[in-house]
Amino acid sequence: MSKEIYFDNSATTKVRKEVIDVILSTFNENYGNPSSLHKKGIQAEKAVEISREIIANALKCNSSEIFFTSGGTEANNLAIKGAAYRYKRRGKHLITSNIEHPSVINTFKYLENEGFDVSYIDVNKDGIVIIDELKKEITPETILVSIMMVNNEIGSIQPVEEISRIISSQSQNKIIFHVDAVQGFGKIPIDVGNMGIDLLTISGHKFHGPKGIGALYIRSGIELIPLIAGGEQERGLRSGTENVPGIVGLGKAAELAVTGLKEFKSKVSELKEHLSRRIIEEIPGVRINGPICDDPHSAPHIINISFKGIKGEILVHAMEQYGIYLSTGSACSSRKSHSSHVLKAIGCEDEELEGAIRFSFSAFNTVDEVDYCVEKLKEEVKELRSIIRR
Repeated sequence: MSKEIYFDNSATTKVRKEVIDVILSTFNENYGNPSSLHKKGIQAEKAVEISREIIANALKCNSSEIFFTSGGTEANNLAIKGAAYRYKRRGKHLITSNIEHPSVINTFKYLENEGFDVSYIDVNKDGIVIIDELKKEITPETILVSIMMVNNEIGSIQPVEEISRIISSQSQNKIIFHVDAVQGFGKIPIDVGNMGIDLLTISGHKFHGPKGIGALYIRSGIELIPLIAGGEQERGLRSGTENVPGIVGLGKAAELAVTGLKEFKSKVSELKEHLSRRIIEEIPGVRINGPICDDPHSAPHIINISFKGIKGEILVHAMEQYGIYLSTGSACSSRKSHSSHVLKAIGCEDEELEGAIRFSFSAFNTVDEVDYCVEKLKEEVKELRSIIRR
């Protein structure tokens, strides 16, 4: 197998060489503990603060509002549980959508067992939160709303600014607004101030950084209850010795993602449009799940397509023999037997649920790779359907 075509960039991305270089340099030379008082410690602390500044600049906020975590799941848990426990005296009602990532949905289910009341807002056929439902669910007891920026399975972009305005107008700014931007950072512009966001999650390995490192933006004035007891790292909110190589790599990856954002959007949008057009024209019995390519609510790098009459898992493995790596949906749920909660929420029928494939692009992908993938898809879909009909 000579070719290797990776279209599963929503699961994780290849780490950029520039990022690897700074990580290795940190391991070899800047290995001090940032809490140490000597020169090595101070150098490590300086490297951490430079990365904090880079991420703050990317989000248009102050560096004091950035807190490092072990990744998106921890950041989501810290944001949601931390806010729920801190502000529960105001009320115990929480709101989220029914297409969130498992790290958000399961955190809310945990809080339901802790005595909180959670409303799960429906989405429309394109996977966009139904605003009227959100308005109806907000009560004087509501303390937190958490809505993802970009859906990880179908690429729908939520109207974050509109949601923020509704929350503010109906609660006099007393409701905290958390946004899981793991699939949005480095893909679409983010300005936390102008977008009215109080808490925002990012994860390094989704934009060519290392795994095991992420960050949470916490607007100045918002208080959270820590999840981890220990030392006073990250101003007491996230104890544990800092992952300095990971933090430095996160900062470098963020810097490259933001400076190359315009070029990235243009390139992956072209790939996405080219792939969807060829599949629709050349393979019968398919359905696009989520917003179509030219919809302003469609993320540039993700497209989900159902190939009716076959199972997505079998098609994924069939394509693997050609060195083409795809996904049936969220990598965090792909080994579970149940169907996608996201595709169910947008009204997919059983046949469409079973045959769904997610394609997710990076700046490393090319039109030639897309063409090769489509040719192999045509062969394999035809073959698999013929086997089923025998």
